[in-house]
Amino acid sequence: MTAEAPEQLLALAAGTLRLVLEALSVGAVLLGLLATLRHCRPPTRSARMALRPSAGARITFGSWLSLALEFQLGADIVATTASPSRDNLIQLAVVAVIRTFLNVFLARELEAEMRFEREPRQEAPQP
Repeated sequence: MTAEAPEQLLALAAGTLRLVLEALSVGAVLLGLLATLRHCRPPTRSARMALRPSAGARITFGSWLSLALEFQLGADIVATTASPSRDNLIQLAVVAVIRTFLNVFLARELEAEMRFEREPRQEAPQP
């Protein structure tokens, strides 16, 4: 076993794990799309009473997008672990900041959407 073998093994494992995480990210977006399309079906009689039927679809898809961003960030971290050069570390830092900000703002938007969705229902008189 040569000195390069552990490094090659680490690079292979990191590459495989990165591919898996990126596939999970794509899968999360696809599942989010399918779940969102379920919300876009014609509303039932009771669902017509809701103020904003599209809010559920936005919350569902946003949650799945947030999960996809987490998988993408994990894939970037794994890729940088395998080859931690200065350029890769700088690229990871920039990408991590951008994805983290995207995730923070997406989480705020989802939280506001859920709060807005709950408020009218709490104020509505019960039959």
